[in-house]
Amino acid sequence: MSHLNFAAIGINHSHIYGQVECLKRAGARFVSFHAQEDDLATAFSSKFPEARRVSDPRAIFEDPSIQIITTAAIPAERAAISIAAMQHGKDVLSDKPGMTSFEQLSDIRAVQKATGRIYSVLYSEHFEVPATVKAGSLVAQGAIGEVINTVGLGPHAIRNNHRPDWFFDRAQYGGILCDIASHQFEQFLFFSNAIDGEIISATVANRGNAGRPGLQDIGDVHMKTERTSGYVRVDWFTPQGLPTWGDGRLTILGTEGYIELRKYIDINGRPGTDHLFLVNADGVQHMDCTAVDLPFGRQFLDDVRNQTETAMPQERCFNAMKLALTAQQLAERGTEWNQ
Repeated sequence: MSHLNFAAIGINHSHIYGQVECLKRAGARFVSFHAQEDDLATAFSSKFPEARRVSDPRAIFEDPSIQIITTAAIPAERAAISIAAMQHGKDVLSDKPGMTSFEQLSDIRAVQKATGRIYSVLYSEHFEVPATVKAGSLVAQGAIGEVINTVGLGPHAIRNNHRPDWFFDRAQYGGILCDIASHQFEQFLFFSNAIDGEIISATVANRGNAGRPGLQDIGDVHMKTERTSGYVRVDWFTPQGLPTWGDGRLTILGTEGYIELRKYIDINGRPGTDHLFLVNADGVQHMDCTAVDLPFGRQFLDDVRNQTETAMPQERCFNAMKLALTAQQLAERGTEWNQ
């Protein structure tokens, strides 16, 4: 399988553009897609004219020439698409969150085990952000010693008039910790060099969007592994004056130094994205990471060819979502969403 074909089912979140580009950069061929929404499909086709739109997803599931299915459907619908793909012998690259309930997670785990297919989530704030990839290399080289704590901040811009109705429906998007914070849970496990972790405390709230009662606009989590601790805060309070969609940050504390990432903007004035600050015994360094290579797509395709786990261990993929679901459940304990 030197040449791999892939298709998309469900293009409701704009992350699908990044998923397609990730696979194309790695050498896979985009051949077809299914979308129910004509407006989304029109814009998508203009960007990727090589992919044929099909009216029935079965045309993709049952096509033996397609090896990979990627999805950024409404979050509550992603699990069913991923399960059907694996049952038809396809490997899966999903947008985050990969699922919105423990039942869906259990079902995906069972089907993945039964079929032996790859189920992966493109946690883009790790795998598609050069600064995060560079931080991983520095940690592996021992630049800050042993990692003992991480702080991940994921503020986003809400821009209500550009958001579809499902975005404000808790049952459809899964809650703020399940959705946005899944990025941060995966990074916590990765930088902790851990496959799993434990949630200590979690909260969610709607503090500034009373007219959208289904929206959780802020959430935070405290968590740990055997040798590390971590904190996550995600929110929808990016000020209008910030010239990008969010000031994503990650601080990684080690026994011999620390790394801070300003992923999308340096509010101190340096232009561009992907700013990394390294502080250790050698002093203070600023690194422009924009040219850092992003290996995830190539590794994922190699995993498809060889049924290996070089891009991301299967269990870490699952457990990042398990942490997200656990935190969401804990934060909502005693509310109508304690399911």
